[in-house]
Amino acid sequence: MNIRRTIKTRKAMTAVAITTGLVLAVAGCGGGDGDSDDKPEKGSSSPAASKGGGDEGEKEEESQAPASDKALAEVKGEENITLTVSSAVRDEGGFVTVSGKVTNSGGKFWAAANWRGEERELNKNGSSVAGASLIDNAGKKKYLVLRDTEGRCLCTKFTGGVKPGQTADWYAQFPAPPEGSDKVAFQVGAMPPASIEISESE
Repeated sequence: MNIRRTIKTRKAMTAVAITTGLVLAVAGCGGGDGDSDDKPEKGSSSPAASKGGGDEGEKEEESQAPASDKALAEVKGEENITLTVSSAVRDEGGFVTVSGKVTNSGGKFWAAANWRGEERELNKNGSSVAGASLIDNAGKKKYLVLRDTEGRCLCTKFTGGVKPGQTADWYAQFPAPPEGSDKVAFQVGAMPPASIEISESE
C-alpha cells in the first residue's frame, strides 16, 4: 500500500511540476513577445534615423562642394543652333579671346555659312566665326575678329560643319576694348546678341 501511495504521490507531483513548468513557459513567452515588440521598434527607428542623418550629411557636403563653372551667356537662334559663351579673357597683348561651344539641336547639317561674315576677304575662311563681333554699347564701338597678314581670321573654322546633335568648340580673338569697358555683347550671324563680361587673364 505504501508503494502505491508513493507512486500516486510521485505522479501527482510530476503532473504539478509539468503544469507549473508549462505555465511559467507560457508566461515567459508572453513576456518575451512584449520585449521583442519593443526592441524591433527601437531598432527599426534607429537605422531610419541614422539613414536620415546620412542623407542630411550628404546634402551638406553637396552644398559645400564648389559649383561648376557656369557659362557667361547662352543664346538660341537660327537653324536650331545654341551658342554658348564660356569665357572672355583680356590678355596682355591687347586683345580679348572669347570661347565657347556651339550645339546643333536641329535635324540638318549646319555649315555656319552666316557666321563667316559678308566681307569678300573673309570668304576664304569658309565655315567659321570670322563674321563675329564684340559690341561695346557704352563706348559705342564695334570690334571685329582679328586677322593675320593673309586675311585669315584668328578664330575657329568649322571644317566639315556641325552635324545634327553634335557640339563643337569655338574661339575668336578681338582687339581689346579700353580698360573699364568690360560689359560687351558678342554677336555672330543671325544669332541674338549674347551679353558677356570680360575678365582679366590670371
